[in-house]
Amino acid sequence: MDRPAAPRPAAPRPALSLDAVASGHPAGILDAAERAERRGMDRLVVAETAYDPFLQLARAADRTSRIELATGIAVAFARTPMTLAYQAWGLHAASGGRAVIGLGSQVKPHIEKRFGMPWDRPAARMREYVHAVRAIWHSWQTGERLRFRGEFYTHTVMTPVFAPDPIPAGAPRILLAGVGPLMTRTAGEVADGFLSHPFSSTAYLTGQVLPGLTAARARAEAEGAAWTARPFEIVGNVLTATGRTEEELAANRAGVRERLAFYASTPAYRPVLAQHGWEALQEELHAHSVRGRWAEMAALIDDEVFDTFAVSGTVEEAAAEIHRRYAGLVTRLSVNLPEDADPELGVDVLAAVRALG
Repeated sequence: MDRPAAPRPAAPRPALSLDAVASGHPAGILDAAERAERRGMDRLVVAETAYDPFLQLARAADRTSRIELATGIAVAFARTPMTLAYQAWGLHAASGGRAVIGLGSQVKPHIEKRFGMPWDRPAARMREYVHAVRAIWHSWQTGERLRFRGEFYTHTVMTPVFAPDPIPAGAPRILLAGVGPLMTRTAGEVADGFLSHPFSSTAYLTGQVLPGLTAARARAEAEGAAWTARPFEIVGNVLTATGRTEEELAANRAGVRERLAFYASTPAYRPVLAQHGWEALQEELHAHSVRGRWAEMAALIDDEVFDTFAVSGTVEEAAAEIHRRYAGLVTRLSVNLPEDADPELGVDVLAAVRALG
């Protein structure tokens, strides 16, 4: 009698790459960069909030030698493709080819009323934007004539005096952030990776994001798109409250609760709450935000909502829960702490995740 074949051992999951997040404040960026590299992080990520991430990452490039330097995100539509291309190329050259360009669309009121730039059909505009940036970079890298004509952007002039030198490492990678299905599919179609929003549950990622993302990437690969020769990244951004003492943990939980209330009040993020049947919460929070009742909003985020969108506990507890949720789901990982939290805590959590394999 034949014995049943022994089950094959499961293929080992690839180790998660770990990305340290820095605020980008000029007073702390150099310490953040040195800390991230010293602790073995794979990438330093700076978002565009109150400071220009390209400027701060260029400063970090002079104090580091190995770690990748990424925008996470830079606001694409606040710049023309040419402006973005120059900033990114300059960072890539200054860092010896270590730049990674994370782009996001922001939302309509900020693009039109803060940056004074046009907003229409953001997914279609972003698709063309990425193609335009790559066309500009290709011209600089190869010396070929720049000939990009699209619906939203035209770039056909590049005289030698305005063309930067080629970069031995080649052009930077472009990662694209998204929440809704159109932008998510755009990331799969044209980017080198996808940046998940911190206000994303694993249920939303698996149910609403990853299917469309992977299908779009598969189509791009089948069409032989040049950028698909590089591996596609999926970056998980996890809202995390941790602390070395009960008091520090409680303060950071309060900070994360405030962040969740802010995100949940934004109409653009309603589909994330809808995944869990919490549309009424979004409406209530949005009404409070319109009236400027910010202090009352955090109290509406109960523990169930908190635990769905965020992780909390000691460094070891937070790391274990992050690993449980995200290992095998994403390829890279970053933790997002409250604004006033000790930034060393974020690196501590990531180091503990790495120790879990």
